[in-house]
Amino acid sequence: MRTYLENLITEKGVELEDCIDVEGHFGLTYQMLIDFICEVREYHATIRSTLVKIDFCNGDVFHYLKHLAEGMVAACGY
Repeated sequence: MRTYLENLITEKGVELEDCIDVEGHFGLTYQMLIDFICEVREYHATIRSTLVKIDFCNGDVFHYLKHLAEGMVAACGY
């Protein structure tokens, strides 16, 4: 999963250390999101399937990644 996410993000021209704009939080990077996703293995299939569908339809995968980042922040209680 880590390799898939890193490749997806960098192939879209975004650096892993780039910040994700989540209201009220700064310094949240794609690398942090990847680290979090890698810890929740039960969601890997769903996340990957959703990203593949979005990418196949030429949608904005970063919109979904931001959604996941917002969920990460909520799950961590920040």
